[in-house]
Amino acid sequence: MRYYIDTNVLIFYLSRTKDDLSSKVVDILSDYANTIYVSSVAVQELLLLYRIEKIKHLRFKSEADMLSEIKNSNIEMVFFNEYHFAKYAKLEIVAGHKDMNDHAIIAQAMSDKIALISSDKEFSNYTAQGLNFVFNKR
Repeated sequence: MRYYIDTNVLIFYLSRTKDDLSSKVVDILSDYANTIYVSSVAVQELLLLYRIEKIKHLRFKSEADMLSEIKNSNIEMVFFNEYHFAKYAKLEIVAGHKDMNDHAIIAQAMSDKIALISSDKEFSNYTAQGLNFVFNKR
């Protein structure tokens, strides 16, 4: 199967600790038959969090180290494109959920018809619009 991972799951994966990943998500990420994708939007968010030192616990010395690790982890980065923007423009925003990065990542997964793994419970509110959501219960 194919899966997108949200920024929080990417952080947990890169931290190399399994404590924040459910056994179901660990199984998905460990199964070589699965293809794991990450949105360029999530990577951009990760880099910003690193720069403002919100994720100091990661072992990287630079942003380039992080990008290299993503590439070496067999996670395929998919760049946000015009088809994703079209879905983003039509996405009905759930009341109280105002994170534009989340909306872009959700729209991208929906547009590409790929399941999205996240620890964010708000994402479940988009399943009625077609999001295939896998919740990472921590």
